[in-house]
Amino acid sequence: MSFTYDELKTAIQDYAENDETSFVNNLPVFIRQAEERILKNVQLSLFRKNVSGNMTQANQYLACPSDFLAPFSLSFTDANSNKVFLEFKDTDFVQSFNPNPATTGNPRYYAVFDVDNFIVGPTPDAARAVELHYFYRPASLTAGAGSGTTWLSENAQMAMLYGSLVEAYIYMKGEQDVMAHYEKRFAEAMTGMKMLGENKEVTDDYRTGMLVRPKQ
Repeated sequence: MSFTYDELKTAIQDYAENDETSFVNNLPVFIRQAEERILKNVQLSLFRKNVSGNMTQANQYLACPSDFLAPFSLSFTDANSNKVFLEFKDTDFVQSFNPNPATTGNPRYYAVFDVDNFIVGPTPDAARAVELHYFYRPASLTAGAGSGTTWLSENAQMAMLYGSLVEAYIYMKGEQDVMAHYEKRFAEAMTGMKMLGENKEVTDDYRTGMLVRPKQ
């Protein structure tokens, strides 16, 4: 089972038994809030992305992608065609390490300088090809057509439905026992997603063996 955008909106209305105009108008908000909770609480490969770019000679700043949230790694290709990974540090550390931006060399460190830029140190002594592996915000289901789907709507249906219902019942000031039930179902769905994102996606049985749970 998977949800299209229209199907998820219909399911929320059916569960809530509410077709009042302001409620319907806020359905996209409920869905985006559910997506936000998933994004901030589960590590999934869905939320990882790689991009290539270039450092500019004598420029200590490197632009962040527009959908950037947090870094996983930053590397550049040196003059010998070797990939070199920079160490992630605090902005103050990078600026203290290289207090004079005119001092150039192969960059060793990087930091998030502001919402639009990284800072690297030392300042690059030549233009370098770079690769950034980062945590990003995927497009929301609500950004597409009614018949559209996303990875979450196809593979995390319970989390999307019950997360949206929690937000819908908060909006409706609904019964606490019903809201608690939806929150419980959402938490169960999140547990399954954590198993996928933080165990199954980052291990394999050949190298680590099968996960063995204690007997009840």
